[in-house]
Amino acid sequence: MDDATLRELDRKHVWHPYAPASPKALIHPVAAAEGVRLRLADGRELIDGMSSWWAVIHGHDHPRLTAAAHEQLDVMAHVMFGGLTHEPAVRLARRLAEMTGLQKVFLADSGSVAVEVAVKMAIQCTGRSRLLTVRGGYHGDTFGAMAVCDPVNGMHHLFAGALPEHVFADRPPGGYGLRPGATAEPEPADPAYLTHLDTLVARHAHELAAIIVEPVVQGAGGMRFYHPAYLRRLRELADRHGLLLIADEIATGFGRTGEMFGCDHAGVRPDIMCLGKALTGGYLTLAATLCTPEVAERVGVLMHGPTFMGNPLAAAVAGASLTLLEERPWREEVKGIESGLAEGLAAVAGAPGVREVRVLGAIGVVETERPVDVARVQDTVMEHGVWLRPFGHLIYTMPPYVTAPDDLAMITGAMAAAVATLDG
Repeated sequence: MDDATLRELDRKHVWHPYAPASPKALIHPVAAAEGVRLRLADGRELIDGMSSWWAVIHGHDHPRLTAAAHEQLDVMAHVMFGGLTHEPAVRLARRLAEMTGLQKVFLADSGSVAVEVAVKMAIQCTGRSRLLTVRGGYHGDTFGAMAVCDPVNGMHHLFAGALPEHVFADRPPGGYGLRPGATAEPEPADPAYLTHLDTLVARHAHELAAIIVEPVVQGAGGMRFYHPAYLRRLRELADRHGLLLIADEIATGFGRTGEMFGCDHAGVRPDIMCLGKALTGGYLTLAATLCTPEVAERVGVLMHGPTFMGNPLAAAVAGASLTLLEERPWREEVKGIESGLAEGLAAVAGAPGVREVRVLGAIGVVETERPVDVARVQDTVMEHGVWLRPFGHLIYTMPPYVTAPDDLAMITGAMAAAVATLDG
C-alpha cells in the first residue's frame, strides 16, 4: 500500500487514541521498527523517545523476544484459561511472584483492566466500595480506572457524573529526583502533607476498601515525581486502619525509575500490584494484577475473566523479556540515561516558557508554563530525527534502556529545539 493510500484509508476508517474520528493532525505511517528507531513510510528514521508509550524497554525487534514469539507461535497461539492452563503462563506467574513477593497472579489484557481487577479485589475483600487516592493521578481509561484518576484536571472529566465518587488527597508535593538547573537541594518530605494524609485517611477509613497510587511517579497525570516518604506513610496508614494498599506500577515497573519497581524507592510492599506496559517488552498486550495470599483468600471467587487471559503467546514473550531484563545491566543503563538526560536538559532549565525540568531514572520532563502546541512541537522534534508525543504542559521522553549516548543526545537536542519554539 503506497503512503498516500495508507493515509487516506487511515483517515477514513481508523479512530486513533485521544483524537476525534477524523483528526486534522497529520498521522505518520510507520513501515518498520528496529532497535531504538522507527522507519516511516516516507523513508525517514526517528529515534523512538517514547519507547512506544513506555513499553519497548529492550528496543524494537529484539532477536530474543522475536525468537520467543516464533517458538511459541509454532506450538500454540491461544487457548482459553478457564479450566485449562499452560507452561508459559505458569512460568510467568512464578517469575512475577518471585520478583514482587506477591504470590497470587491474575493475568489480564491491559493496564486499565489490571486496575479494574485490583479495584474488584479490594471491594470483594473488604466489603467496602470507596477508595482513597491522590490528585494528579492516572490509572487508565475504563470506568473503574477513570474513577480514581484526577477528577478535575484529568482527561476523563466528561464522564464525571457517571463515575463512582472516591476520596482524593491533595496532589503530593514534587521535588523528588534530579532537577537540572536548580540550585536548591531536593525538597524533603513536607510534614504538613503527611499530616494531611493522616487526617484524611482517619476521617474516611470506615468507608474505604483501599488506597491506590502510582508509586513515586505520577505518569500521564503530569509526569511528576514525589518523595518516597509519602508512599511509606500511606503504607503505614493502610496498616493502621485495616485498608489495602494498591500500587499501580504499570508505568513504573521493570526498572523505569532506576529501581525495579517504584515501591522499592520507599522500601514498601503493597497488598495488590498492577503491572503492564513493559511486561512483554512492547511485543504484545499483557498485564497482571498480583496480590498477597491473604487478599486472595478473602476475595474467594474473583468475578473477572478476560477472553485472552493468560494468552500463551504473550506470556511466552513476557517470560523472555523478564529473562533479558535480568541478564542485562539495566540499572547501569537506566543510570546512564538519567545522567544523560540531566546533562542534556540542563540547558533548557530557566528558558522562556519553561516552568521546570526534572529527571528520574529513564524519564526526562520539561514542564512548560503554557499548554504546548502539540503539532508544532512534534514537527520540530521530527525535524531533529526524534519521535516524542507531548501533551498538556509537557515535553517529555521515556526512551528504551538500550538508547546509546549519541541517540540520547539527539533526544535532548530535539527537546531543546522544541523549547525554543515556545511562546515565553
